[in-house]
This record gives sequence, structure tokens and C-alpha cells, in this order.
Amino acid sequence: MIVQKLQERIAESLYALYQYSIEPSAIVVDKTHKSFDGDYTLAVFPFLSKSKKKPEYTAEEIGRYVSSSVPELHSFNVVKGFLNLKLSDSFWYGFLTQQQNTQNFGIRSTILSDPVIVEYSSPNTNKPLHLGHIRNNLLGHAISEILQANGNRVVRVNLVNDRGIHISKSMLAYMKWGKAETPASSGMKGDHLVGKYYVLFDKMLQLQIEDGVASGLSPREASGNAPLMSEARELLRRWEMNDPEITRLWRTMNSWVYEGFDSTYRTLGIHFDKIYFESDTWQLGKKLIMRGLEEGKLKQDPDGSIRADLSEDHLDDKVLLRADGTSVYITQDIGTARLRYDEFHPSRMIYVVGNEQNHHFNVLQKVLSKLGEPYADFIFHLSYGMVDLPQGKMKSREGTVVDADDLMEEMFQTAEQTTRSLGKADEMTEAEALTLFRVVGLGALKYFILKVDPKKNMLFDPKESIDFNGNTGPFIQYTYARIQSLLKKGKTHLASASPRNIDPEPSTQPPEPRTQNPEPRTQNPEPRTQNPEPSPQHPEPRTQSTITLLNIERDIIKILYQFPEVVEQAGDELNPSLIAHYIYELAKEYNQFYQEVPVLKEENEETRILRLKLSRFTGDVIRSGMKLLGIDVPEKM
Repeated sequence: MIVQKLQERIAESLYALYQYSIEPSAIVVDKTHKSFDGDYTLAVFPFLSKSKKKPEYTAEEIGRYVSSSVPELHSFNVVKGFLNLKLSDSFWYGFLTQQQNTQNFGIRSTILSDPVIVEYSSPNTNKPLHLGHIRNNLLGHAISEILQANGNRVVRVNLVNDRGIHISKSMLAYMKWGKAETPASSGMKGDHLVGKYYVLFDKMLQLQIEDGVASGLSPREASGNAPLMSEARELLRRWEMNDPEITRLWRTMNSWVYEGFDSTYRTLGIHFDKIYFESDTWQLGKKLIMRGLEEGKLKQDPDGSIRADLSEDHLDDKVLLRADGTSVYITQDIGTARLRYDEFHPSRMIYVVGNEQNHHFNVLQKVLSKLGEPYADFIFHLSYGMVDLPQGKMKSREGTVVDADDLMEEMFQTAEQTTRSLGKADEMTEAEALTLFRVVGLGALKYFILKVDPKKNMLFDPKESIDFNGNTGPFIQYTYARIQSLLKKGKTHLASASPRNIDPEPSTQPPEPRTQNPEPRTQNPEPRTQNPEPSPQHPEPRTQSTITLLNIERDIIKILYQFPEVVEQAGDELNPSLIAHYIYELAKEYNQFYQEVPVLKEENEETRILRLKLSRFTGDVIRSGMKLLGIDVPEKM
């Protein structure tokens, strides 16, 4: 890439001018701030101790040297200690013409041998998926897509939490108050029906806790001694002992939930390569724990519980098996990790799980290391923030969560209202319009969630997400549809183009290879505003060229040029929001171009063809970027 070339020539100049040797990759070349003239900027302050000259003179000398050795460079200017380098229009035009027909521009075609496992969704079978699960699924899917785009073989997995005390609560409530109700008899989705009984259990438990507190117990004592909790624990023990009656009910209720989950996943566009069930992995975890006890790596308390001593890691002891022999949450995670390692031998195991589980995954890694498991260091917890609504936090046990199915239906209805009111479906058949409403509704939901850095908590506002202006999915989708409409109208112009303007065959060459030292991603610090000492104008282009780009055309091409770098950075940081913000900036810049610059009405044929090529390339990159986020773009709107 051009940045690497600039780094190399700057390094040469530092040695030639000041006898200072530095690795090119250590030289920071930033994108030039929009208020200054240039494409890339070098701050020369780190080199003043070597040059022994003022910042302006140091920048001037480096600029002259680099200008003489980089033919792609058109000119440079100095603002105090900042050297702004401007590439020629021929360079940007050459990039456009060479890459505009490259299939999957910015996507690596090479596949690394060792796979990466990405776990996401991981629902409990005691309730339907909710808004928090939506963020989890969208992050997991987008990260999987981005890792694949960076050449990784990705295995998408789902670990279903189908056993444990919370499952016993739903089962117990159904046994007591269900009256043989089924999804068919109630008209409810299976996951909704089971969730109803989970909420009912908590409601009845709270009544028992209140009675206990009234009798003089503390809230914690009242909860632990409540008859319902004792019955739920006994139900779990019977399940682990393979009690036929309990196992039969467990299978039935879980089957209802799985049907409900599958429907939600289909609507959301989520899929997995493999689904694990904790009911299949807890026994392997128990086996590994017992082996660790035999080898002296773990300890057993007098009450029979088995613990890991994590004092050397400045953590409390962790219970791995209860006194009655039943497993805890970490038991199955130990077994699942081993199962995946044996099956796939991955280079990494990425767990997409909320930040409330930070401590759990820290402990899991420490326990696996204590057990001597070879994959302990492969585990990575992608910790993401919680999703709240304008009305406050969600609580599953109190039934105040926003159900995923209800939310998506609300998004479809809101998309229909907004799209119809703007007249964007006026020329469509009813079937086309209904498809558009779903595409826009899902696009709004996905983009609004994915544009937020995963590490941050977020507030989701359905109405704000569906807006055809601003940083939203529908704005980007409309931009793409606008480009497709323009290209459809422009086909006759392309067909009548002279031979020298007809697009070449799609390139079989891949985009310029990405380097180990990609272009720095931080914004260039703004130069001081004082006027610098006058400096002469610098080199005119070394070769005559008829290629002249408008500033806004150059700006769009420069953004397109950055796409491979952004994809790579998003993969390195496991951060889909980088893709989202990039696409928005591209769409915003193109919309300004569309409003200000004639395309089909441009009289000069060569310029008209250039702008159509630019439009098509922009549309292709928008489509590719949105696909990485799991978002569809409509061909017309």
C-alpha cells in the first residue's frame, strides 16, 4: 500500500539527511485532517533531535527528499512541524480503474489452516430470546463474517444451556400449575410458553420469601429456605440421576423451546455450524475435575464439594462440583472447551458473552490452566456491554424483557409506516413492498446495535433506529438503492462509451496485499493554527496527465481505498462498529457527491463514465460492508 511506500521513503530520507536509522513501520503516517491540503501527514517532532533544525525546515527537507523518490506524489506543503503529502489524481484514478471490477475487493481469499471458534447466542431453555440475545447474536455473526473476510476459517457454534437450576425452575412451575398446557393448545410459541412458567416460578417464590422475612429470616435466608427452591434443587438432582419422569418432561419442554428458537434465528438471519448442549458436556467436565482432584491439582472440602485454589491468581477459591455431586455452571464450560479442542484444534476460542460474565471467564481460564489443559491460553472472552431501553433495564425473572420476536415485529411495522409515508414503496408490488419493509426493519435494528463499540453499554430506541437520515441502516440502504437506480439509468451511457472508456474485464489480480504494518488508524493531531513561515510551492506533477478529479471525487476514492484496512482492523479488534462507521462515512460522502455533481447529465463523456464507475464501486463496497454486518441492501427503494 502507498502508506508503506511513504514510510520506507521517509525512513530513507531520515538516514540520508540526518544519519538516523529507523524501521519504516515505526514511522507514523496519518490521514491528513480535512481542514488541510493533503492525503497523508507526517509529524516531524520526533525527529528534531536528529535534524537539529526547526520543525518547518525539517519537514521541508524530508518533503523534498520524499517528493523526488515517490512518483505517485503530486505535491507537499508544510504547516509548522506537519508535512502534508498530496498524491496525484493519476494515482487515485489508477486505483479506481484497477480495482473497481475486482470481485470481493478488500476480502482475503487465502484461508488460514487453524480454525477460529466463535461461540454466540448461548441461550437458556427456560425463556425466549430477548433484546440482549439479539445484540449477542448480531455481534457473533458479524465477527464471524469479519474474521472470514480476513482469511480465517471460522466455526460458528452455539452452546445451549439446557440444564441447571434455572431450567428446573421452569419445569417445577409447569409441573405445579401447567395443567398439560402445550404450544398448540395455548397458541403460543414454545419458548414463550416455557418462559411464562419461569416468570411464574419467580412470582410464587417471591411470595414465599416475603413470608420468610415476615417470620424473622433475612432475605437471603428466606430465599435459601423457601420450599420452592428446595423442590427445584431436588428436581435438578433427580435430573442428574436420570429420573425417567423428569427426563421425559425435560425433553418435551426443551423441544418446544428449540422450535421457538429456530424460528427466531431464521427471522434474524442467524445460523451455526454446530450446536452444543450443556447436557452433553457437563459429564466430561465432571470427569476432568475428578481427574484433577486425583492428580492433586484441586482440593475437596469436608462437605464433599470440590474446589480450585486460585489464591496464587489473587482470586477466591472456585467451587467446581457441589457437595451433593451436582455440577455448577463452570463444570460444563470445562467439558465444552475440551470437546471443542479435541474436535477442531482451534487457534482461538472466542466467547461472545456479556460483561457480567467477565469474572467467570477469567476464572475458567485460570482453572483450565491449573488442570494443565493445552488450550487454556486459546480462550478469549469478547465482553460486550448491556442493552437498555429508554424505559430502563430488563429483568427476565420479572418478565420485563423485550422479547426478540416482538421487537422484530415492531421494527417491521415501523419500517412499513416510515417507508410508506416517504413514498419509497409507491412503485412496488405488495409482495416487493413487504420484502422491503422486512429488509429495512432488520437493517435498522442490526445497524443501530452494531454501530456501537461492543465494549460499551448501549440504549436501543426502535424509533430512532428507523430514520432515512443520519447514521442509520435505512440511510445506508437508501444510498445503495439510489446508486443502483443511477447505474440502471446509466447503462445506455456505458453502452455508448467509446472503446477506451469501456470497463476492462474484471481483474484477476487481488487487491494490493495488506502489510504487517497497516496504515495507522488514529486521527492526525490538528496542527497549531499559527501561520507558518512561508514555504514555496512544491513539485508540480512530474508527468503530464489529463486526469483531473474534483475534491469530492478524490475524497470518495480515498475512502474506498481504505476498505481493506478497515476490514483488517475490525478483525484485529473484533469490532464490527468500525465497519459500520466506515460504511456510513462512505454513504454520507457519496450522497454529498450525488447532490452536488452531475453524473448522467455530465456532457463530457470521459467524466460521465468516470462518475458511473465511481458510483458502481461505491455501491459494491457498501454492499460488501453491510454483508459483513449481516445486513441486506435493497436494489430499489
